[in-house]
Amino acid sequence: MLTSLSIKNYALIDHLQVDFNNGFSIITGETGAGKSILLGGLSLILGKRADLSSLKDASQKCIIEATFNVSDYKLETLFEEEDFDYEAQTIIRREILPSGKSRAFVNDSPVNLSGLQRLGECLIDVHSQHQTMQLTDDAFQFQIIDALAKNDEALNEYQKELRVYKKLQKELKELLNFQAEAIKEHDYNSFLLKELVEANLVEGELESLETEYETLNNIEGIKENLSEAYQLLTDEQIGALSTLTSLKNTFQKLSGLSSKYEGLFNRVNSSLIEMDDVYTEVNALQEGLDADPKRLEEVDSKLKMLHDLLQKHVAEDISELIKIREALEEKVSVTENLEDTILKKEQEISVQAKKLDAIAKTIHNNREIAIPDLKQQLESILSELGMANAQFNIGVTLQDNFLSNGKDELSFLFSANKGGNFNELKKAASGGELSRIMLAIKSILAKYIQLPTIMFDEIDTGVSGEISNKMGDIMLQMSKTMQVFTITHLPQVAAKGHSHFKVYKEDVDDITQTNLVQLNHDERVVEIAQMLGGIEMSSSAIAHAKELLN
Repeated sequence: MLTSLSIKNYALIDHLQVDFNNGFSIITGETGAGKSILLGGLSLILGKRADLSSLKDASQKCIIEATFNVSDYKLETLFEEEDFDYEAQTIIRREILPSGKSRAFVNDSPVNLSGLQRLGECLIDVHSQHQTMQLTDDAFQFQIIDALAKNDEALNEYQKELRVYKKLQKELKELLNFQAEAIKEHDYNSFLLKELVEANLVEGELESLETEYETLNNIEGIKENLSEAYQLLTDEQIGALSTLTSLKNTFQKLSGLSSKYEGLFNRVNSSLIEMDDVYTEVNALQEGLDADPKRLEEVDSKLKMLHDLLQKHVAEDISELIKIREALEEKVSVTENLEDTILKKEQEISVQAKKLDAIAKTIHNNREIAIPDLKQQLESILSELGMANAQFNIGVTLQDNFLSNGKDELSFLFSANKGGNFNELKKAASGGELSRIMLAIKSILAKYIQLPTIMFDEIDTGVSGEISNKMGDIMLQMSKTMQVFTITHLPQVAAKGHSHFKVYKEDVDDITQTNLVQLNHDERVVEIAQMLGGIEMSSSAIAHAKELLN
């Protein structure tokens, strides 16, 4: 509920501060006194876009602040989703700067307008002639029926399953699109994969083949050099082995004469052992070195193939080619198994559709049960509001498609006159009739769901007498479970309020200002008497005002 409102430097308002109570609050004032200004200021709190022309003094900023008790509204989730700081006593502030910029705050934290608008919809419902067109909207009509049908839980479950269903449908669409593209590439990818598989790629093979190729391609020169090395090692006159053997023998003799030659002997002996290993390896290399033109051709062919593949796939080495092969294997495999994947996805969608169908049927059945009760309550209230012949023809029909709130197509028809044809509300009801229908609907909804604070802006325009009295009774009844404001020109309605506020203009230092003040009992008598008989109050008007208040 709205507990306080402060407005500074807005339109004709210099500074206004007022506190509100729960229950039924009346706002009255002469035409042009500034009731619309008050609503305009309140709309800024609810997220309406600001206008620099709203500033009373263009050199000063406009500040509008409202405090709401939101403890009963179950708004914690909304606050969390919008990243607002939750407080049971929530303060909303709007500032319009002289530069034209606007800022909004919830509990002193800056917020954007879209988030503020979403919060505002949960706090105050400002109802005017314009808002009656909401009645003709399917979503609102379903909201009315579902409130009576107690469909909250089923609708929440349906919407959760609908999100899963839509996600599965999106995944299927992506699979089908991928399949269409994959089929085009499948043959080419298969060809590329076949080439890479037949290449029998082994990491490090390229370097090994290049070494083997150099050996096979230069075998005569290698043989010649190995033969020369063999001669240098084994020649009886100048061979390294013969020379080292002689040197070893010499130092062996010297080491027998003195230990200082033993180190030299050991070093020469180690060199001889190492050189003997060299001889053994050179001999083995000579024996294992045979010209093999066929193998040379095979190696050359394999190298050319590998270099072609590296160039074709713009790869650095064999390991990159292996990664490309693995990626192609996956693509080809996915394409070949896509039919199975699509079939499984279609089966998942079918299972999910059956779940949705079951929930939608429950929602539909609940609505069918609730509609006669809604029809009876609406026609009963409207009869008391001077529409004795008002009739509704409301029905829901299950359709094939999954909609946001079930599978129902809604028919919400109205006839204002006995024997008249049923038609859509916007065609069958006048503006005044729509206002009374909206009042009836809001009063019914108040019994079933926690509505936000509602402000009726002259909803009783064009009615008088017993009907206005009944409209006041309905709003008073609504105020037992919610906070209700009404802006009215009718004394019969004004007298029913728990509290009464007056909007008035006054001139201060030759400047016209709008203000709002709460009336005490005696002031209410005067205000209602003036509403009954004009500024010049008669004793009968005062007596009538007292009678109405009592």
